[in-house]
Amino acid sequence: MNTREEAVALDSADPLRTLRDQFALPAQTIYLDGNSLGVAPRAAAQRAQTVIAAEWGESLIRSWNSAGWFALPRRLGNKLAPLIGAGENEVVITDTISVNLFKLLSAAVNLQNERDPKRRVIVSERSNFPSDLYIAQGLMAQLDRGYELRLVDDPSELPTAIDEDVAVAMITQVNYRTGYMHDMAALTKHIHDKGALALWDLAHSAGAVPVDLNGSGADFAVGCTYKYLNGGPGSPAFAWVPKRHQNEIVQPLSGWWGHRAPFEMDPTYAPDTGIGRFLCGTQGIVSMSLVECGLDVFLQTDMQAIRRKSQALCDLFIELVESRCDAFPLTLVTPRDQAQRGSHVSFEHPEGYAVMQALIARGVIGDYREPHVLRFGFTPLYTRFVDVWDAVETLRDVLATESWRAPEFMTRGAVT
Repeated sequence: MNTREEAVALDSADPLRTLRDQFALPAQTIYLDGNSLGVAPRAAAQRAQTVIAAEWGESLIRSWNSAGWFALPRRLGNKLAPLIGAGENEVVITDTISVNLFKLLSAAVNLQNERDPKRRVIVSERSNFPSDLYIAQGLMAQLDRGYELRLVDDPSELPTAIDEDVAVAMITQVNYRTGYMHDMAALTKHIHDKGALALWDLAHSAGAVPVDLNGSGADFAVGCTYKYLNGGPGSPAFAWVPKRHQNEIVQPLSGWWGHRAPFEMDPTYAPDTGIGRFLCGTQGIVSMSLVECGLDVFLQTDMQAIRRKSQALCDLFIELVESRCDAFPLTLVTPRDQAQRGSHVSFEHPEGYAVMQALIARGVIGDYREPHVLRFGFTPLYTRFVDVWDAVETLRDVLATESWRAPEFMTRGAVT
């Protein structure tokens, strides 16, 4: 691509172009951070007003029944399910990824302990999102049974690391830093061939790439709703458990919402049948209600169309950065192969943090991850091809003028 007009032409032919109108994008902003926090759907403000003013403000506690609050975690789980290859009543929206991961990792370890108590290894990647590793470390400290967390430094090492000692392989499908994407079906088959269970983190997959949990034979999965699903900051995460596992395990956080009859107020815990047992405490209804606004946009398209545009956006960004910013020390850390890449692209630069701050000051919003990584997310529901062109041109100017050297861009905020 040699001109901005070519990017404009691609946008004119884009079958998803009208979906952008359903998002409240700030003027003069190129938003390339939907892989960290999605843009607010326009419907979200009105939905929040309805929940707060009418359902809470007028109906008060009656809304647990009259507005369907009590059923919301399961109902929204069923709306999300087709996006990740899940069946009806296999997904519940609740809690955070970290809390859900603790639930499912604990359940998986205990299930394996019943089957083969000699398996005492949890396998993951050293480059996994740190919270996932912290949860595994904390769980092992609680178990006190001699468990080991085995970490690999490269995806190619996973097949060897997953052997007959492994209880659970805890894998994030799309790496948060590099954008590398695992072949879920192939890796799950290998995990099962070795007698282990496959637990997937879909934080950078759900709403970004086609996922087929049941088709791949996965055992458990967690994911969030505030990135590509556009549920809002800190919106509740989700847990997926296939029907074959639901009633053979009991998750450790046995709160009253996971009880089969919570309003009987029985002092003895009895887990719900099915996916409901993976709930814990009372839900955050205001935040959860906004998740539906993001999910409703997905009903107007399909994941294959989203994936095609995602691949095109990422390919164009890589092409333009490497051709128009080739005079600067930028190193691609994201796979070129579309089949091994999610929906974000990362480049390393020695002064990555300052460069990203200078871009943000110019209205191009990506984010930064250690070490030295500039991370750019492409959300096909609202990202345009012309946004890619303009973002690269701004990056080239920031690097050429060295505007990133300004002192204000060197100061680190609490969130990077």
